[in-house]
Amino acid sequence: MEQHADYHVDETSAGRVVVFTGDWSSLGLGDANERLEELLKDGKPTTFNLREAGRIDTAGALALIHATGGPMADLNAISARPETIRLIDRINEALKLTRVVPKKPLSFNVMMERLGRGVVGVGTEFWDTFAFNGRLLVTLGKAIMRPHKVRWASVISLTERAGIDAIPIVVITNFFIGAVLAFLAAGMLADFGAEVFSVETVGFGVLREFGVVITAVLLAGRSASSFSAEIGSMKMQQEIDAMQTMGVDPFDALVLPRFLALLFIIPLTLIADIAGLFGGALVLWSTLDISPVVFLSRIPEAVGVDQFWLGMAKAPVMAVVIAAIGCRQGMLVGGDVESLGRRVTSAVVQAIFSIIMIDAVFALIYLELDL
Repeated sequence: MEQHADYHVDETSAGRVVVFTGDWSSLGLGDANERLEELLKDGKPTTFNLREAGRIDTAGALALIHATGGPMADLNAISARPETIRLIDRINEALKLTRVVPKKPLSFNVMMERLGRGVVGVGTEFWDTFAFNGRLLVTLGKAIMRPHKVRWASVISLTERAGIDAIPIVVITNFFIGAVLAFLAAGMLADFGAEVFSVETVGFGVLREFGVVITAVLLAGRSASSFSAEIGSMKMQQEIDAMQTMGVDPFDALVLPRFLALLFIIPLTLIADIAGLFGGALVLWSTLDISPVVFLSRIPEAVGVDQFWLGMAKAPVMAVVIAAIGCRQGMLVGGDVESLGRRVTSAVVQAIFSIIMIDAVFALIYLELDL
């Protein structure tokens, strides 16, 4: 049973003596430390008798040192049991220490070391990516040879979540992209008296570039982050280890269904193109008085269906990359929440970066092929 900490003062010929009673511990301290601090503010020479006190822990010792304005310069003013003296002495010495954080100069060697670690990290990342993609290709090959082994229920469910549920945001975003593109084309071409070519500008921009790129970016934000978070949370809870113990390949059960789901939502690009063209047609109708009939008639004549297929050719490549990055980052999650957040962020950033890079590569290929 804890006894409340207290004290009484004895006046002797040698000076004032503060006699501690009760338990000077974290539970029994109460307001005794505050009253002691008020008592000692007058600065009179004081000695302390702790032999009548019960339990004394670090909280009680720290209260005594703080009341004296500590750290204490001399412990000879304290009369106590040897173990109490040792406790007060250790706390007193710890309070005297000041933490000094040495500043490490950013020397040439340190800079080269960081550069080297960065290069090694990039190389390791590429190697691990190739290893992951190789295993994914092997899993895909087995699925082609034995399609009945594929978890089609998971594929259909993921296709609905990643594709059908994304239709509203894809339609709205591409509608406004097409509208903004039409505003820019109408404003610039009007200065040259070539407003009629606004239709071609909107058609080329939406069908060849913006439709597929914007859709891929949206899927990177939705699907890549979702895939990495789902697989990562399973990794944290050791569900993947349990699957391997039961003889279930995580690539067959988790990675392949997500890979196929993104491949199956390629028609989402067609919906994005339609929404972008509709937004552009609406703006040109309201600003340049180009009717929807004229707009729709000029799209196949001036733009051509080949531009649509050039844009659609990018869709499966971007879908594969988004699925692979999201699943790979999920498989790399460690055992803590911080690792999960880091990997989800990496999945989104890497997916968007890869989309832009793939689009640039396709642009160079189309340029060389004169398409």
